[in-house]
Amino acid sequence: MDATKKTARLAGLLYLLSSLAGAPALLYVPGKLIVEGDAAATADRLRASGGLLRLGIGSELAGFCLFVFVALVLYRLFRPVSEAPALAMLVLILLSIPITFFGVLFEVAALDLAGPTSALSALDAHQRDALAYECLRLHGQGFLVAQVFWGLWLFPFGTCVIRSGFIPRFLGVFLWIAAFGYLAASFAGLVVPQYREAIEPFTKITALELPIIFWLLIRGARTRKTGQIRLA
Repeated sequence: MDATKKTARLAGLLYLLSSLAGAPALLYVPGKLIVEGDAAATADRLRASGGLLRLGIGSELAGFCLFVFVALVLYRLFRPVSEAPALAMLVLILLSIPITFFGVLFEVAALDLAGPTSALSALDAHQRDALAYECLRLHGQGFLVAQVFWGLWLFPFGTCVIRSGFIPRFLGVFLWIAAFGYLAASFAGLVVPQYREAIEPFTKITALELPIIFWLLIRGARTRKTGQIRLA
Protein backbone atom coordinates (compact mmCIF):
# COMPACT_ATOMS: atom_id res chain seq x y z
CA MET A 1 0.00 0.00 0.00
CA ASP A 2 1.54 3.33 -1.05
CA ALA A 3 1.81 6.38 1.20
CA THR A 4 -1.06 8.23 -0.48
CA LYS A 5 -3.46 5.35 0.08
CA LYS A 6 -2.38 5.02 3.72
CA THR A 7 -2.89 8.73 4.30
CA ALA A 8 -6.30 8.63 2.60
CA ARG A 9 -7.45 5.70 4.73
CA LEU A 10 -6.19 7.37 7.89
CA ALA A 11 -8.17 10.48 6.94
CA GLY A 12 -11.26 8.33 6.37
CA LEU A 13 -10.85 6.55 9.70
CA LEU A 14 -10.43 9.79 11.64
CA TYR A 15 -13.32 11.36 9.71
CA LEU A 16 -15.60 8.46 10.65
CA LEU A 17 -14.47 8.39 14.29
CA SER A 18 -14.97 12.13 14.71
CA SER A 19 -18.43 11.92 13.15
CA LEU A 20 -19.45 9.04 15.42
CA ALA A 21 -17.99 10.73 18.50
CA GLY A 22 -19.81 13.99 17.82
CA ALA A 23 -23.12 12.47 16.73
CA PRO A 24 -24.76 12.38 20.20
CA ALA A 25 -24.09 16.08 20.74
CA LEU A 26 -25.53 17.01 17.37
CA LEU A 27 -28.33 14.52 16.81
CA TYR A 28 -29.50 13.10 20.14
CA VAL A 29 -28.91 15.24 23.22
CA PRO A 30 -30.63 18.51 22.15
CA GLY A 31 -33.87 16.77 21.24
CA LYS A 32 -33.96 14.95 24.58
CA LEU A 33 -33.35 18.03 26.73
CA ILE A 34 -34.71 21.13 25.02
CA VAL A 35 -38.45 21.81 25.07
CA GLU A 36 -38.87 24.54 22.49
CA GLY A 37 -40.25 27.72 24.07
CA ASP A 38 -40.57 26.23 27.57
CA ALA A 39 -37.75 27.23 29.92
CA ALA A 40 -39.23 25.53 32.99
CA ALA A 41 -39.71 22.15 31.28
CA THR A 42 -36.21 22.34 29.79
CA ALA A 43 -34.70 23.11 33.19
CA ASP A 44 -36.64 20.22 34.74
CA ARG A 45 -35.13 17.88 32.13
CA LEU A 46 -31.68 19.28 32.88
CA ARG A 47 -32.11 18.59 36.59
CA ALA A 48 -33.41 15.09 35.91
CA SER A 49 -30.86 14.24 33.21
CA GLY A 50 -27.78 16.35 33.84
CA GLY A 51 -25.64 13.35 32.93
CA LEU A 52 -27.14 13.39 29.44
CA LEU A 53 -25.95 16.94 28.86
CA ARG A 54 -22.52 16.01 30.20
CA LEU A 55 -22.51 13.17 27.67
CA GLY A 56 -23.28 15.73 24.99
CA ILE A 57 -20.45 17.97 26.19
CA GLY A 58 -18.00 15.07 26.14
CA SER A 59 -19.24 13.99 22.72
CA GLU A 60 -18.83 17.49 21.32
CA LEU A 61 -15.33 17.93 22.69
CA ALA A 62 -14.18 14.50 21.52
CA GLY A 63 -15.68 14.85 18.06
CA PHE A 64 -14.21 18.24 17.31
CA CYS A 65 -10.82 17.46 18.84
CA LEU A 66 -10.62 14.50 16.47
CA PHE A 67 -11.68 16.71 13.59
CA VAL A 68 -8.59 18.86 14.05
CA PHE A 69 -6.58 15.78 13.07
CA VAL A 70 -8.95 15.04 10.18
CA ALA A 71 -8.16 18.48 8.78
CA LEU A 72 -4.41 18.04 9.25
CA VAL A 73 -4.33 14.62 7.57
CA LEU A 74 -6.48 15.84 4.67
CA TYR A 75 -4.12 18.78 4.23
CA ARG A 76 -1.20 16.37 4.12
CA LEU A 77 -3.08 14.27 1.55
CA PHE A 78 -4.01 17.11 -0.78
CA ARG A 79 -1.12 19.56 -0.43
CA PRO A 80 0.87 17.87 -3.26
CA VAL A 81 -2.25 18.02 -5.43
CA SER A 82 -3.16 21.69 -5.13
CA GLU A 83 -1.62 23.63 -2.27
CA ALA A 84 -3.82 26.75 -2.28
CA PRO A 85 -7.18 24.93 -1.99
CA ALA A 86 -5.67 22.50 0.53
CA LEU A 87 -4.57 25.40 2.73
CA ALA A 88 -7.93 27.13 2.36
CA MET A 89 -9.65 23.88 3.35
CA LEU A 90 -7.47 23.58 6.45
CA VAL A 91 -7.91 27.19 7.58
CA LEU A 92 -11.67 27.29 7.06
CA ILE A 93 -12.43 24.14 9.04
CA LEU A 94 -10.03 25.05 11.85
CA LEU A 95 -11.81 28.41 12.22
CA SER A 96 -14.96 26.55 13.22
CA ILE A 97 -13.33 24.69 16.11
CA PRO A 98 -12.93 27.61 18.59
CA ILE A 99 -16.52 28.68 17.88
CA THR A 100 -17.74 25.21 18.75
CA PHE A 101 -15.61 24.92 21.87
CA PHE A 102 -16.74 28.34 23.08
CA GLY A 103 -20.33 27.17 22.71
CA VAL A 104 -19.65 24.34 25.17
CA LEU A 105 -19.32 26.97 27.90
CA PHE A 106 -23.01 27.79 27.46
CA GLU A 107 -23.88 24.15 28.16
CA VAL A 108 -21.72 24.19 31.30
CA ALA A 109 -23.48 27.39 32.39
CA ALA A 110 -26.89 25.81 31.78
CA LEU A 111 -25.96 22.89 34.04
CA ASP A 112 -24.86 25.28 36.76
CA LEU A 113 -27.97 27.44 36.49
CA ALA A 114 -30.31 24.45 36.66
CA GLY A 115 -28.45 22.88 39.56
CA PRO A 116 -29.31 23.24 43.25
CA THR A 117 -26.05 25.01 44.13
CA SER A 118 -25.94 27.62 41.36
CA ALA A 119 -23.60 30.56 41.86
CA LEU A 120 -26.62 32.69 40.95
CA SER A 121 -28.76 31.32 43.76
CA ALA A 122 -29.76 34.89 44.63
CA LEU A 123 -32.03 34.77 41.59
CA ASP A 124 -35.35 33.01 41.91
CA ALA A 125 -35.94 29.62 40.32
CA HIS A 126 -37.88 30.99 37.34
CA GLN A 127 -35.08 33.41 36.47
CA ARG A 128 -32.44 30.68 36.68
CA ASP A 129 -34.56 28.37 34.54
CA ALA A 130 -34.93 31.11 31.92
CA LEU A 131 -31.18 31.72 31.90
CA ALA A 132 -30.43 27.99 31.62
CA TYR A 133 -32.80 27.74 28.66
CA GLU A 134 -31.20 30.78 27.03
CA CYS A 135 -27.74 29.26 27.46
CA LEU A 136 -28.83 26.11 25.63
CA ARG A 137 -30.42 28.24 22.92
CA LEU A 138 -27.20 30.24 22.49
CA HIS A 139 -25.24 26.99 22.26
CA GLY A 140 -27.48 26.00 19.35
CA GLN A 141 -26.96 29.39 17.73
CA GLY A 142 -23.22 28.85 18.06
CA PHE A 143 -23.58 25.66 16.02
CA LEU A 144 -25.29 27.68 13.30
CA VAL A 145 -22.36 30.10 13.23
CA ALA A 146 -19.89 27.20 13.05
CA GLN A 147 -21.91 25.69 10.20
CA VAL A 148 -20.91 28.62 8.01
CA PHE A 149 -17.38 27.23 8.09
CA TRP A 150 -18.59 23.62 7.86
CA GLY A 151 -20.06 24.67 4.54
CA LEU A 152 -17.25 26.91 3.29
CA TRP A 153 -14.48 24.35 3.82
CA LEU A 154 -16.26 21.87 1.56
CA PHE A 155 -15.68 24.10 -1.49
CA PRO A 156 -11.85 23.85 -1.41
CA PHE A 157 -12.14 20.25 -0.17
CA GLY A 158 -14.25 19.40 -3.21
CA THR A 159 -11.78 21.23 -5.44
CA CYS A 160 -8.92 19.14 -4.05
CA VAL A 161 -10.88 15.94 -4.63
CA ILE A 162 -11.68 16.89 -8.24
CA ARG A 163 -8.06 17.79 -8.99
CA SER A 164 -6.54 14.83 -7.17
CA GLY A 165 -6.83 12.13 -9.79
CA PHE A 166 -6.96 9.47 -7.08
CA ILE A 167 -10.53 10.07 -5.85
CA PRO A 168 -13.57 10.08 -8.19
CA ARG A 169 -14.48 13.58 -9.28
CA PHE A 170 -18.17 13.14 -8.57
CA LEU A 171 -17.35 12.96 -4.85
CA GLY A 172 -15.87 16.44 -5.11
CA VAL A 173 -19.06 17.66 -6.76
CA PHE A 174 -21.05 16.05 -3.93
CA LEU A 175 -18.98 18.09 -1.45
CA TRP A 176 -19.76 21.31 -3.29
CA ILE A 177 -23.48 20.52 -3.19
CA ALA A 178 -23.34 19.57 0.52
CA ALA A 179 -21.69 22.93 1.23
CA PHE A 180 -24.85 24.74 0.15
CA GLY A 181 -26.86 22.67 2.63
CA TYR A 182 -24.75 23.82 5.58
CA LEU A 183 -24.84 27.43 4.40
CA ALA A 184 -28.60 27.26 3.94
CA ALA A 185 -29.04 25.92 7.48
CA SER A 186 -26.96 28.77 8.90
CA PHE A 187 -28.72 31.40 6.80
CA ALA A 188 -32.16 30.13 7.75
CA GLY A 189 -31.38 29.88 11.46
CA LEU A 190 -29.53 33.17 11.86
CA VAL A 191 -30.88 35.52 9.20
CA VAL A 192 -34.41 34.43 8.26
CA PRO A 193 -35.62 32.15 11.08
CA GLN A 194 -39.22 32.73 9.98
CA TYR A 195 -38.45 30.64 6.88
CA ARG A 196 -36.45 27.97 8.66
CA GLU A 197 -39.05 25.24 8.25
CA ALA A 198 -39.40 25.97 4.54
CA ILE A 199 -35.63 25.84 3.98
CA GLU A 200 -34.98 22.82 6.22
CA PRO A 201 -35.71 20.14 3.56
CA PHE A 202 -33.01 21.68 1.35
CA THR A 203 -30.45 21.28 4.14
CA LYS A 204 -30.73 17.48 3.83
CA ILE A 205 -28.22 17.66 0.98
CA THR A 206 -25.50 17.87 3.66
CA ALA A 207 -25.75 14.05 3.61
CA LEU A 208 -23.76 14.18 0.37
CA GLU A 209 -20.69 14.70 2.55
CA LEU A 210 -20.95 11.10 3.75
CA PRO A 211 -19.76 9.23 0.62
CA ILE A 212 -16.27 10.77 0.79
CA ILE A 213 -15.82 9.39 4.31
CA PHE A 214 -16.48 5.82 3.23
CA TRP A 215 -14.51 6.15 0.01
CA LEU A 216 -11.44 7.35 1.93
CA LEU A 217 -11.83 4.64 4.57
CA ILE A 218 -12.52 1.70 2.24
CA ARG A 219 -10.84 2.55 -1.04
CA GLY A 220 -8.26 5.08 0.09
CA ALA A 221 -6.77 6.40 -3.13
CA ARG A 222 -6.59 5.07 -6.66
CA THR A 223 -3.27 4.95 -8.47
CA ARG A 224 -2.73 8.26 -10.23
CA LYS A 225 -1.77 8.49 -13.82
CA THR A 226 1.25 10.55 -14.72
CA GLY A 227 0.43 14.19 -15.31
CA GLN A 228 -2.78 14.21 -13.30
CA ILE A 229 -1.45 16.23 -10.35
CA ARG A 230 -2.23 19.91 -10.47
CA LEU A 231 -0.12 22.25 -8.40
CA ALA A 232 -2.29 25.36 -8.47
